[in-house]
Amino acid sequence: MSTAVAAGLLVVGTAFLTVSAIGSIRLPDFFTRAHAVAKSETLGLFLVVLGLAVHHGLAAATPRLLFIAFFALIANATAMHAVARAAMRSGHRPLSETPP
Repeated sequence: MSTAVAAGLLVVGTAFLTVSAIGSIRLPDFFTRAHAVAKSETLGLFLVVLGLAVHHGLAAATPRLLFIAFFALIANATAMHAVARAAMRSGHRPLSETPP
């Protein structure tokens, strides 16, 4: 049963990571790319690491994997916020579809 749950988490996490990669290629400007990568990459990484933790069970590696998942949830959002803020401060503006 735990193998099926772990496989499901890995597949769903990989799907989110794939969406993140496609979004970083296809979206039009920096800020929409950053948003797509920040959201789906964080969830994808969390699900993959959680799937690995479920697969390992109560092994010695499980607490380390859970620490990685917790750190990724905090660090990814914080880092993307800092990068987007630095882009705004350096003069980079979002793409606007409506004329000024």
